[in-house]
Amino acid sequence: MRRLDQLLSSLGYCSRREARDWVADGRITVRGEPADDIGQKVLPADVRIDGEPPDHPDGLLLLLHKPVGLVCSHEAREGPSVYDLLPERWRHRNPAVTSIGRLDKETSGLLLLTDQTALVHRLTSPRHKVPKVYRATVDRDLPPTLVPLFASGTLQLDGEDQPCAPAELKLLSAREAELTLTEGRYHQVRRMFAAAGPSLASTVLTLHRTQFGDLALGDLPAGQWRELPTDYFG
Repeated sequence: MRRLDQLLSSLGYCSRREARDWVADGRITVRGEPADDIGQKVLPADVRIDGEPPDHPDGLLLLLHKPVGLVCSHEAREGPSVYDLLPERWRHRNPAVTSIGRLDKETSGLLLLTDQTALVHRLTSPRHKVPKVYRATVDRDLPPTLVPLFASGTLQLDGEDQPCAPAELKLLSAREAELTLTEGRYHQVRRMFAAAGPSLASTVLTLHRTQFGDLALGDLPAGQWRELPTDYFG
């Protein structure tokens, strides 16, 4: 059970201070009766807010198709954000809705969003080695020798001591490839192509993530999301 004011605040309806006004205005009922104490312990299933049940009281887990041009940040100074795509109430939830890993501003594709802090830590932990699939186009023809290089576990990124874990590279056309990673280093895909050596290195022009674990983006339109069960990952 949770305090009524804490429930309203955590789900993004209002602050705990504002909850007193919501109760006074008769906007909250508990088991069909007007609430009269913001400190009373309640079950979310027993609460109605303006006649409606609480919005996702057990948490959110979303699969979003991130467009190019948006950042995965809550800092307004960094520019338009993936969180701007969400309903306003979801942007005020506590814990905050956040991304599981990040995609940089110029990368599109599958992004998971949740307010389940434990799930964020679990799926971003290096121990779990969740495979992520990217499709990249580059500025020069891709030599077949890149395939064994990426799979070797010896590719060293600039400024890092430890080489990349083995990664699966599939050449789709002369300048397009699919790359499957089990790591999540900073700008890793772009840096891997750049670190391939003077005769093999290339610059990534477009980058799109198509899969996270067994979740595929499919035909979900850019800027749209679909909800997943909060226990999807067990």
